[in-house]
Amino acid sequence: MELSYIPSPSRGVLYLGPIPLRGYAFCIIIGVFVAVWLGNKRWIARGGRAGTVADIAVWAVPFGLVGGRLYHVITDYELYFSPGRDWVDAFKVWQGGLGIWGAIALGALGAWIGARRRGIPMPAYADTVAPGIAFAQAIGRWGNWFNQELYGRETHVPWALHITSSEGGRVPGYYHPTFLYESLWCIGVGFLVIWADRRFKMGHGRAFALYVAAYCVGRGWIEYMRVDDAHHILGLRLNDWTAIIVFLLAVTYIVVSSKKRPGREPVVEPGVSGGSADDTEAAAEAEDKAEPDPAEAEAEAKDEAESATEKT
Repeated sequence: MELSYIPSPSRGVLYLGPIPLRGYAFCIIIGVFVAVWLGNKRWIARGGRAGTVADIAVWAVPFGLVGGRLYHVITDYELYFSPGRDWVDAFKVWQGGLGIWGAIALGALGAWIGARRRGIPMPAYADTVAPGIAFAQAIGRWGNWFNQELYGRETHVPWALHITSSEGGRVPGYYHPTFLYESLWCIGVGFLVIWADRRFKMGHGRAFALYVAAYCVGRGWIEYMRVDDAHHILGLRLNDWTAIIVFLLAVTYIVVSSKKRPGREPVVEPGVSGGSADDTEAAAEAEDKAEPDPAEAEAEAKDEAESATEKT
């Protein structure tokens, strides 16, 4: 008899009248809001305008969702296009199945489009939103808990995940909660990027590259624990190979970028420098009042002298 375990929800959908509220989608939505909120605070701290992160996210989020779904469908095509399968299920995102690799890749393309339209350097934007993305992933992983999916090997540890569903080939039992492991890892990655960015003033995309590299390390060992069907290459799951390759690319970028472009971008948004637009204007006005133009002061003194002479 198991004395303790993580229970699975009896269902992943709640109905508000005729409207279905799906736990998987709810987790993704909360994650997006957290990423935008934190990204906005970090953007303002770096000298950008409030609202810019959200404006660019309008481009990045839809692209990311499409990219994540495409990666999943392409790498697990047999789930949708094999005999006896319904290809229409490929569009049912709420049932689970978003590949982070595709989400980041296509989401970056959407962010690049949004940033380019505003004349904002993409690396600076990526550095700003990096920890928020990690926290969003941590929240989004709980969607797998609602769907009772992507768990690890069978185990009897006190924090084992109790799977109760037998749909889709599932076998009820107690398994490693890999969704929880990845959620906790992503929280750690987010705080790591925040600390490193403050400590080393990382710029030109290096904070984002650190997030990518750190995430890949955790994804590698967590992926190794999973038991869901996956393509294997030379004994390793496809996502393990993806994590290894992306990790090497991220580390290489950090090293090369640090040598070629050390430091941070002095300006992250056109028309704003050293703080928000309001702060910059207020500082300029204060400076004008505190330190009058020498030429104007000389002209005023000359006028006063001439006025005194005329009166005499």
